[in-house]
Amino acid sequence: MTKLICPKCKEALEKTEKSLVCRNRHCYDIAKEGYVNLLPSSKNGSLIGDNRDMALSRRDFLNKGYFSALAEALGVELKKTEAVSPCVLDICCGEGYYSSFLKKSYHGDFLGFDISKEMIRLAAKRKSGVSYFVANMTDIPLSDESVDFAIHLFAPFFENEFYRILKKGGTLVSVTPGKEHLFSLKKVLYDTPYLNDETPPETKKLTLVEQKKVLAEIELQSEDDIQALFKMTPYYYHTSDENKKRLVGINSLETEIDFTLNIYKK
Repeated sequence: MTKLICPKCKEALEKTEKSLVCRNRHCYDIAKEGYVNLLPSSKNGSLIGDNRDMALSRRDFLNKGYFSALAEALGVELKKTEAVSPCVLDICCGEGYYSSFLKKSYHGDFLGFDISKEMIRLAAKRKSGVSYFVANMTDIPLSDESVDFAIHLFAPFFENEFYRILKKGGTLVSVTPGKEHLFSLKKVLYDTPYLNDETPPETKKLTLVEQKKVLAEIELQSEDDIQALFKMTPYYYHTSDENKKRLVGINSLETEIDFTLNIYKK
């Protein structure tokens, strides 16, 4: 974790036996699972972001491989990096599925962070060799120009921070839903389902060099899996209780996955 910096004074953090400490003696304990909480002391990662039940549901769903096509596509892009031992960052990593997937097949220094302590606790429990920490992506506790390759999935886009932490020539792969992502699921939920807007995240500091599609069909094999997927989407928070009931009792569902990889360079 040598690239981590103190969220209070921005000095480098050095690892001791049980904590990370900066030269100004600000200290951050390493949890028994192996992660460290680098949110400002006024904030509590246990009260921010997804709760424990949502974190467990997301982990169990992703572990079944429904989105493995996306993980594999991220690996293809990572393989292109020219760094011998790249620093790889998973921005808003959730419970660590994608960074742990990549770590199994690729060399490098892997890090991941999320604002939810429950997500990071589960990510650290994977024991995948990825260094996980709790942090806010509006103020990422990493030194300037320290990251060779970053992945950013389904989260707000903060170009200033992304630009700051990327090395010159570094790559950011920002994943957004394609126009037909989960369209068959939406056909169950809504009388007039809509296609997603495929406009890429806007930035004046990074250069969008390429866009790639990941398309596949998945078969959800239980009502629990259907509900887990639904709760992972923004649709869950904007769907009426009456419409949510349309998924009750459905035990299998085939639907599209449609992702856009927006590949940026610094």
